[in-house]
Amino acid sequence: MESDKIVIDESKYIQQLSIDCVIFGFHGEQLKVLLPKVKQLELWSLPGGYVLKKEDIEAAAQRILEERTGLRDIYLEQFYVFGRANRSTGETLKKVLLANSIQIPEDSWVFERFISIGYYALVDFSKVNTKIGIYDEACEWHDIHQLPNLAFDHAEIIQKALETLRFMLDDKLVGLNLLPETFTMKELQILYETILDKPLRRDNFQRKVLTMGILERIEKKFTGAAHKAPYLYKFVK
Repeated sequence: MESDKIVIDESKYIQQLSIDCVIFGFHGEQLKVLLPKVKQLELWSLPGGYVLKKEDIEAAAQRILEERTGLRDIYLEQFYVFGRANRSTGETLKKVLLANSIQIPEDSWVFERFISIGYYALVDFSKVNTKIGIYDEACEWHDIHQLPNLAFDHAEIIQKALETLRFMLDDKLVGLNLLPETFTMKELQILYETILDKPLRRDNFQRKVLTMGILERIEKKFTGAAHKAPYLYKFVK
């Protein structure tokens, strides 16, 4: 019915500029990405949105992330700008809008070329309260190695975010945001191995991270046999 259609006020937003967020979480020894599923279509996408005319770019990214995760003060990093002339597919967007009963004029700027600013976010998996948007029927975590059918160039965006994450693994203290407050050395090594997608020698890894001065050892983890219990660590903030 016509009365059920959702009307979006395009005049509030900066034309042909969008934000796409790659939200990383770590769970079950897997690096995961949070992806919404488009209603009535076998298509998944990155959480994203437009930028309000009177809104800072970073504030827009924080708003989009809070809408999807229920979290504030998320670690957020701008990593790339995607601007290939043919990256946006107007026909695909029209299918998405039609499936969601969203009304936008045929000559709207939303069907034209878009430049998208890419952000990656690092979140504590256990604290995320996933939420769906007006385009979606689900919002779920996916293993980085088992991604579903993705819209537009979102597979490329995820790959670029992962490459950036690997490059910045030490400098940005990635584990500070993906691990719980306290963790064992083994858990930290598993995180590194999962992100890098390769095994690491235990002795070399421990020597490296301990000499970086980023960890504080706090106590033995209780297992009933104190001499066998691993140490717990936390990051020095």
